[in-house]
Amino acid sequence: MKKNGRYAIKGLDEAEFEHGSGGRVLKNLLGIKNKREMDTVEAREQLRAVNELVEMYGPNHRFTSKDVCKIHEVWLGPIYPWAGRYRQVNLSKGQFPFAGAMQIPILMENLEKGPLREYTPCKYRDVEKVIRAIAVVHTELILIHPFRDGNGRVGRLLSFLMALQAKLPPLDFSGIKGRKKQAYFAAVQAGMDRDYASMEKIFRWVIDRALRTRG
Repeated sequence: MKKNGRYAIKGLDEAEFEHGSGGRVLKNLLGIKNKREMDTVEAREQLRAVNELVEMYGPNHRFTSKDVCKIHEVWLGPIYPWAGRYRQVNLSKGQFPFAGAMQIPILMENLEKGPLREYTPCKYRDVEKVIRAIAVVHTELILIHPFRDGNGRVGRLLSFLMALQAKLPPLDFSGIKGRKKQAYFAAVQAGMDRDYASMEKIFRWVIDRALRTRG
């Protein structure tokens, strides 16, 4: 069940919170206890990671499950000891359960052999094909939810890199809030039935916004 906006979890050491954080900050390498401070540090590290990842993955790169782990590690490695490793705890959001922890290795292998192999490198020149590619990969990755935390942002980082492969401008996801955020959650759930139309609508809006900004 959802509690105070956090994922409901049961399990292992990975689920420990920093002592003195009131159960709001996961145990971390920096000893940070304040949620706002951690949000700031994670955002700063994400900006650093974007620059590193753009240099790391070029336009002809076909992404793999190891790359997804690497993206997570490059971003959160300075903060959490489990960065880049598949989670060992089960997670849900509200009444919506993500894939069980024991299933993650095989599901990520299937993601690699399926959508990642089919849609990367994402070098389509037809924007609608790019939208489809990113929507499918993003939805399937979020449904697996392979990491203890940061899955949505890793998914967005991968989408960012795929868009660059397609020679699109950098994607900005800051506009996904309020009703659009609720629509995004609904789009993820629709992906359970391999219905990607709603997620395509989300990414069409994000990409159109990026193209208008570029002018």
